[in-house]
Amino acid sequence: MSLRESLDLIRMVKPEAGTTALDHEIMAERASSLGAAEHKVIAALAALTADAAPATALGQARDAVWAYFVQRELIGFRRHNDVIQSLNIPPQVLAGLGAIEKR
Repeated sequence: MSLRESLDLIRMVKPEAGTTALDHEIMAERASSLGAAEHKVIAALAALTADAAPATALGQARDAVWAYFVQRELIGFRRHNDVIQSLNIPPQVLAGLGAIEKR
């Protein structure tokens, strides 16, 4: 088989098609995990407004928002102002992001 025939065979097989399918699956997984993190934030914020033990709920909301922001940044979203406004994240949650309680 000549070099030209080899190159023609490689072009027919289209090896980039395999990575395209994998890239698509990776993007779908990223979107799914980001959606799950957002749902956790929404649930934690709802619990914060309805909870009788605000200190516990506040800590859980901070943890959920922190994890969501980290997930967004891993995907490439660096600015969070839009989701802070759309999810109506209170300032007291934002003030303690990343803080770890001493036990």
